[in-house]
Amino acid sequence: MGTDKLFMILDDKPVIAHTLLAFEESKLVDKIILVARSDKIVSMYDVCNEFDISKVTDIVSGGADRTESVLNGIMAAGEVDYVMIHDGARPLVSQEVIEDVFKAAVEHGAAAPGVKVKDTIKIVKNGIVISTPDRDSLIAVQTPQAFNTGLIKGALTKAKENKKSYSDDCAAVEAIGMSVHITKGDYRNLKITTEEDFLTADALLYGRMQ
Repeated sequence: MGTDKLFMILDDKPVIAHTLLAFEESKLVDKIILVARSDKIVSMYDVCNEFDISKVTDIVSGGADRTESVLNGIMAAGEVDYVMIHDGARPLVSQEVIEDVFKAAVEHGAAAPGVKVKDTIKIVKNGIVISTPDRDSLIAVQTPQAFNTGLIKGALTKAKENKKSYSDDCAAVEAIGMSVHITKGDYRNLKITTEEDFLTADALLYGRMQ
């Protein structure tokens, strides 16, 4: 996508505004730390002001990779017992998904929402199928991912020390031998990555409003 997907207009609001408003409305969320590219921080403040997003207490610069960026956000949060880490490009996250994953993190220490994989997945190397995993054992993991703060801070610090970069934060917890509980996700909680994703999100949002 040629433009910044977080600022694309979805039903009269930027994508990031929809995302932030979902957490603004959650009774479980006390404050929001927004991690952004340094050249987008002013624009993020503008979005918060325009849409009355009062729970954003700080907007911090991202790091060299996801691990460092998330750590920056956690450090800015201060002394909190639990954190939820969410992709800004998932604007259709529901209150049910937020509540379920938070409660699971309180009970288990680490949790993430997931949905069953619909397509058959192939492991491929050099254009040749190597194996076909059992689809029933595969889950597409979403965000928000919720954690005991000490647990995720320790896991990400370890990852940074070992120069490891993970595609999601659960992987850092798994790498130190801890378990992650999976809660029920939502197929509508898609991450906007392509133009097709944006069109799907637009249609889903329209359907939600009818």
